Amino acid sequence: MTDYLILGADVLGNGPTDLVLRDGVIASLGADTAAPRDGVELVTIDATGLVALPGLVDLHTHVREPGREDAETVLTGSQAAARGGFTCVHAMANTEPVADTAGVVEQVWRLGREGGYCDVQPVGAVTVGLQGTQLAELGAMADSAAGVKVFSDDGKCVSDAVVMRRALEYVKAFDGVIAQHAQEPRLTEGAQMNEGPLSGELGLTGWPAVAEEAIIARDVLLAEHVGSRLHVCHLSTRGSVEIIRWAKSRGIDVTAEVTPHHLLLNDDLVRSYDPIYKVNPPLRSADDVEAVREGLADGTIDIVATDHAPHPMEDKECEWSAAAFGMLGLETALSVVQQTMVDTGRLTWEQVARAMSSKPAEIGRVANQGRPIAVGEPANIVLVDPSATRTIDPRDTASLSRNNPYAGLTLPGEVVATFLRGRATVRDRALVTPLVEGQVTA
Repeated sequence: MTDYLILGADVLGNGPTDLVLRDGVIASLGADTAAPRDGVELVTIDATGLVALPGLVDLHTHVREPGREDAETVLTGSQAAARGGFTCVHAMANTEPVADTAGVVEQVWRLGREGGYCDVQPVGAVTVGLQGTQLAELGAMADSAAGVKVFSDDGKCVSDAVVMRRALEYVKAFDGVIAQHAQEPRLTEGAQMNEGPLSGELGLTGWPAVAEEAIIARDVLLAEHVGSRLHVCHLSTRGSVEIIRWAKSRGIDVTAEVTPHHLLLNDDLVRSYDPIYKVNPPLRSADDVEAVREGLADGTIDIVATDHAPHPMEDKECEWSAAAFGMLGLETALSVVQQTMVDTGRLTWEQVARAMSSKPAEIGRVANQGRPIAVGEPANIVLVDPSATRTIDPRDTASLSRNNPYAGLTLPGEVVATFLRGRATVRDRALVTPLVEGQVTA
């Protein structure tokens, strides 16, 4: 057991405060001393210049286990999450076998508990085998030990309107939410990149914005019709932002996420034909990037979610058309948000905490995550050095995969400590000094 005294942390960017973490909770705020307890190590951390945020919550992570442990496991994905400041991730259902039964979601949940680096909350499939025709065991997954609340066929769209309506109706019984991968399949057959002048120039099949926007428009109307919760995954176009804004103005119960890569990168990078930039939905135009930043800043887009999508080398280091869709995101998400939203004045750190902690926890109905930094609350905390910079090296990762689109870029901010219920899952040893002479601090 270890108690932590954190000195001078800038809580939510609102000024320096001392914190004591004890017995898994925040024991005090504003105290500058903490008495050692018999048999309990007491460690002090000088957090001067560091921002303290509640542990981050990701609503959209691919951990690949079971079935593709060559790309990622629950353990390595959890370790990557902790390094990125996350204390909870939602593991998407497109594993092998698909997480469409209580047995599979419980397996993922238990692997997360055994690893202990962050809480791993499984996302259940909407349809059997992600095939889009027959509803999966939604109720059984909700009633399982994993307590699934979020259901998604992510990687595929629930394109049949009748199936989508039934899913929205079904999850109302246990306060679930359907997280839709908005991609009209007929409009994206063979699509390789964002549709526009550049796709024609490069000779790559275009992926039209309307393929995303048409599904979002349909689904917000279905959600309104049945009175259910809808969440839109990885929104990426200006039109999508406008549809969500319209839906919220009507009082429709819809939330939406944007990924870090859609906040920072645009389709001009595809000129390199480097498959590291191949992702679903595709990198969009510079105008779309500006639109999603505006949407996140004004609250139209509720959260940032990583869509962390690891792939083994052979699936990405090949010709563009054969490469898998997806990018890593857990270890760089907070830095990208700092660069695009905080350092530009669009978001405060307190607003970042909402978009990356409290709101995703609320959407996923995770009771003990995304809580405020207050006395008696679970000690899920991340300490960030906003003045640090780092050049991204794909080899410096906890993930088993290396498909990092930020390789070689210098990004601001660095996570220096992450605490899960008062236990350090990441801790920069240079920050730790003995509180009492001779005390062990390693």
